[in-house]
Amino acid sequence: EKIRIEIISLALTESRIASDETVQQLFVECRLYNFLAEETPLSLPKPTSGQRIHYNYSNVIHVDKANNRARREYLKSMLLKPDLHTDSLRFTVVSDPPEDEQDLECEDIGFAYVSLREIFQKQRDIIEQDTDIFDSQDDSAVIGKLKVTVEALHALRSVYEECKDD
Repeated sequence: EKIRIEIISLALTESRIASDETVQQLFVECRLYNFLAEETPLSLPKPTSGQRIHYNYSNVIHVDKANNRARREYLKSMLLKPDLHTDSLRFTVVSDPPEDEQDLECEDIGFAYVSLREIFQKQRDIIEQDTDIFDSQDDSAVIGKLKVTVEALHALRSVYEECKDD
């Protein structure tokens, strides 16, 4: 049993990021609660306005009973106690300093979220959907779109069935 995540592509809107010359290369990290951070293996050049950069990176988070009980328990509590836990996968767009300026730090420039609870409530996975990327310094400003796939419904149904048995 697993949740499959695909980070497909990224586009920027006209924003402080688009015009910031220190931001040149971007990669994307994905995190489920505090369990797991996966990132695209490549940093890609920042897209110009109207263009997309393509990561086509896919990753699987295993949530089977035998080996991944903690992740499974998190999913259970998220479905049963909606107010208690964050229910989203968080995608972080990160600026990777250029090779010749390695003294610069990686910097989080934006966040996009996909709600697992919403996938369960609507009973459908998210397939190649554009999700807003919010500015890390102003969470009301949208700085771009991240196209992602999140296939989690089967795993969430299975976890939910288990909750009913407990």
